[in-house]
Amino acid sequence: MLRFPGRPLLLSATALALLTTPTRAAAPPFDTTAPIAFMKDLSSDAVLYAKDADRRIPPASMAKMMTVYVAFDLIRRGELKLDQMITVRPETWQRWHGPAAGSTMFLSPGQQVSVENLLHGIVTLSGNDACVVLAEGISGTEPAFVALMNQAAERLGMRNSRFGNSNGWPDEGRTYTTARDLTTLAEATIERFPELYRNFYSRREFTWGQTMGGQAITQGNRDPLIESNYQGGDGLKTGHTAEAGYGFTGSAVRDNRRLVMVVAGLDSYGGRRQESIRFMDWGFGAWRARPLLARGAKVDEAAVQMGDADVVGLVAPRDLSVTIPAGMGQDMRVSVVYNGPIKAPIAKGQHVADLVVQTAGMPAQSLPLVAENAVGEAGFFRRVWNGLTSFFG
Repeated sequence: MLRFPGRPLLLSATALALLTTPTRAAAPPFDTTAPIAFMKDLSSDAVLYAKDADRRIPPASMAKMMTVYVAFDLIRRGELKLDQMITVRPETWQRWHGPAAGSTMFLSPGQQVSVENLLHGIVTLSGNDACVVLAEGISGTEPAFVALMNQAAERLGMRNSRFGNSNGWPDEGRTYTTARDLTTLAEATIERFPELYRNFYSRREFTWGQTMGGQAITQGNRDPLIESNYQGGDGLKTGHTAEAGYGFTGSAVRDNRRLVMVVAGLDSYGGRRQESIRFMDWGFGAWRARPLLARGAKVDEAAVQMGDADVVGLVAPRDLSVTIPAGMGQDMRVSVVYNGPIKAPIAKGQHVADLVVQTAGMPAQSLPLVAENAVGEAGFFRRVWNGLTSFFG
């Protein structure tokens, strides 16, 4: 049973922050051999599992997710083109070829490569060489590109992350992140660049370069979900170094639920594959979605301060649901929470309130509500009238 209060609940900014912070639910039991593990259901913003999720760790090649994120952002803004050609500097090739240079796209010195192919080389092949070539092609030098990576991390709120290079190569601790921050990065990539994400992250293999005998080199994607044909698995990135162990940030979608998971610190390739699949199976099997509102459904109205309208409708920006343990009852209490009155101007679709859902035995889950219509600032006479009515009221 759902209960909606008749009027919005007004809280202070501090109280709002406490209520709207996603929290770990009372999860069905799960145990993993991974020293670090984290899972979030993006459909409800619920954290389903957290094990040492805020410990700073070397990301290894999972750092390449940020290199790709920066490139995707530049593409979306029109500052980088997929067909733009970048030349492989001989010095870069010299540093990033051969067995000692780790995963490679098998680029050649002086070769011209499109941004599109470099991105395939990074995402599918985990090419260390491809990362540096792309970074230099975008920013002139790798350190200049790394500055863009750190700026992006700051904007995304990745407070426990820092990047020292573009490919996650061990750098004496200058590059670090957390499982929670990697989830934030994965979520932003999926939600902000859906078409680019689909085009690049789900590829099973990619062919680039030639053997000494002139044969084309095809390499497979190491993503354990894609490698195993896991139902709904469509990304993101593995990582491995001796220091970091085996890690994976992955995502899968089923029945309108998208899960993002991170495991890190595992001691074998096979162990990473096994734990990733087992973790995802638990996320989909032990939990289920409880639909609440269809996209565009109006929940309530919020008071507006100094606007050309007194109230603004609060609507669901997408289909909204909560995540609850499988077999749990239906009784829920739902409250509309915002820090109000909300000051104009307000843009249509702006996040202005939250739907806070409380279920017996579980922490609250918070879902966004947006403005139904734009509300402009009040004109002079309306401001005077508002002031008078406020004074005499």
